[in-house]
This record gives sequence, C-alpha cells and structure tokens, in this order.
Amino acid sequence: MQDNAKRDFNKEAQSWDDNPMRVQMAHHIADAILQQIPVSNEMDMLDYGAGTGLVTLALQPYVRSVTAADNSDGMLARLSEKAEASGLSNVKTKLLDLEKQAVPVDRYELIISSMTMHHLQDHRALISNLAAMLRPGGYLAIADLDLDDGEFHADQTGIRHDGFDRQEIVRLFAEAGLGQVTATTANTLTKEVKGKGPREFTVFLVTGRKA
Repeated sequence: MQDNAKRDFNKEAQSWDDNPMRVQMAHHIADAILQQIPVSNEMDMLDYGAGTGLVTLALQPYVRSVTAADNSDGMLARLSEKAEASGLSNVKTKLLDLEKQAVPVDRYELIISSMTMHHLQDHRALISNLAAMLRPGGYLAIADLDLDDGEFHADQTGIRHDGFDRQEIVRLFAEAGLGQVTATTANTLTKEVKGKGPREFTVFLVTGRKA
C-alpha cells in the first residue's frame, strides 16, 4: 500500500491515450474478456473506472449498451468525445465513486473493471459492490497487476496496492457469491525500472458469474 495522495486524472485525460503501451494493454484485456466470457449483444455492460474508454470502446461493438463509469469528469468527457466522433449511440457515461457513493440501483449482465483496483483502498468492498450490481447470470471481470513490488508505477501518487495476489482475488470473487471463477493472464509487458533495467510485468484477468 503506497501513497495516499490523489492522482489528478482530469489533468491527464487529454493525453491519456498517447501512451502506446497503455493502449496495447487495453486491447489485450478486452481480447481476454472476449475469450473468457460469452459476451453478446443482449448484454448491458458497466465499465467501472473506464477512464477514456480504451477497454469500453473495444468491447462496445459486442454488447447492447455500455455505461462507462469513473470518478473523473475529465476522463469521461474525453470518452464522450471519442464516442460521439465515432457516432456511437449505445455508450453513456456516469460519474460514480463507489468509495464515497452508495451502490446504484442499476443492474447489468456484464461488469468490467480494468487497472482500477490498485487505486482503491478497499478492493474487497469493490468486488462485493460490483457483484451486487450484476443481474442473475451476469458476469464480473476484473483486470489488474499481479504483485509487482511497487516497481510498475514510477510515480506512486494515488497507488494503494503494489499489485495483487490473483488467488486472493479469486477467493474474494467466491466470497462475493460468484461462481465459475477463473484467473488468467491478460497481458505481459516489459517496462524499464529505474536503476534495474527492463522487467516483465503481468496483468491478470479474474472472471466470475452470478448464480
């Protein structure tokens, strides 16, 4: 657990997509979700921590509707710009912070969250809250970093966890009442670590289904 300062995602929104590694990672995560979950055009999807919509928009063609939720208006504004420029009518944004707000009454067949959990203090509560927002038979998919010794992020501002033990996340899915829980590697990437040279990092995807 690291820096308790808040990261200003509003300031970063306009340049967020300029990082090719971030864009590539999002596409790998979206592909992994499509491989693990039978996504269909009968599903309403929530992307929690959607940011500028890199994963949101990659999955949008496969579902009926998308609600992109984030606690940064700047990120959501950028996502809306991209959706409007592409003429998408099934994407809407929602300002939502589950650390401060009650769980909404809306329910979904598919909920995803990508590279968001390490910014939140209580990951157990996040998984429980997202599971509660699933319709019966709905799927939850969470992607985040495996344990990384705090080396993945050069800037630790706003980082609450140095990655996660994916088997702990599997257990928390089960505790939240989800079945058919699986864990897989969604992305492997190499980054330079200051003073150490290149290091390989992995991103897991854990999925589960509500009874």
